[in-house]
Amino acid sequence: MTLRFLPSLCMALVLLLAACGKQQADPAKSEGPYPALWEIADSKGAVEGWLFGTIHALPDGAKWRSPQLDAVLGEADMLVVEVANLENGDELSTLFEEMAFDRPAGPLAQRIDPNLRDEFEALLVKAKVRRGYFDPMESWAAALALAQVAQSSKSENGADRALLAVFDKREVVELEGARKQLAIFDTLPESEQRDLLNAVLEESRAHDGEISKLATAWLEGDTEQLTRLTRRGILADPELVQALLRDRNADWAAQIENLLSARDKPLIAVGAGHLLGADGLPTMLEARGFTIRRVE
Repeated sequence: MTLRFLPSLCMALVLLLAACGKQQADPAKSEGPYPALWEIADSKGAVEGWLFGTIHALPDGAKWRSPQLDAVLGEADMLVVEVANLENGDELSTLFEEMAFDRPAGPLAQRIDPNLRDEFEALLVKAKVRRGYFDPMESWAAALALAQVAQSSKSENGADRALLAVFDKREVVELEGARKQLAIFDTLPESEQRDLLNAVLEESRAHDGEISKLATAWLEGDTEQLTRLTRRGILADPELVQALLRDRNADWAAQIENLLSARDKPLIAVGAGHLLGADGLPTMLEARGFTIRRVE
């Protein structure tokens, strides 16, 4: 088995494990509630753009496009995403391999919490790989690869991919790109990389039986529940939340402010966890003078 890594980062790690898991979407459900959508207005109340929190993996048949979102998809001039080339699996896999193996740290089993050995063994069985398969990887890379093994939903059903398809003939702007995203992990201290690795293993156990809760919260636009569920595990670690959420959101807010100053109206579609709470993009944009209103 060859694991193909498709980066989606912060929410890929929070939602990758929890992005619907064992939940099966109800194909008969076609009416709301729907995932949260926000309108961005200037100081005079003129609409400048929109914010939409995505989820990177969904089961077949999941219904999430609301009439309000469809209207925005028709009106928006550009799409703003974390990574634009999600369909180029070969390029992304090559980039991952280039960065993931240059500083190997020995047997992975010796880098994990001994109390999480059972979770590691379970993921090895699920991946159907030899015991030493992940050993050449740096700890951050092994964490992302194991997170991919842990998910059971399909990344090809992810909301970000669907939106990129809609904007196939319109402008798409990247906030980071794959190389910059991976570099965030690659430059973490080894201690934080191991925290990340252990968090992935722990969440593969801790969220067992709760996986559908997070997907349900996203599908129903329940931001309060989504905030509670996504501020555990990986994002409960102060250093990781700083590197994976706060620093990135601050950088994105500056870029988004520049985009909003232009005539074109963007739809900013990033992992849902980036839009929640005091460190979320809506709060940061409000601090920059914009009015953010939830579209009901």
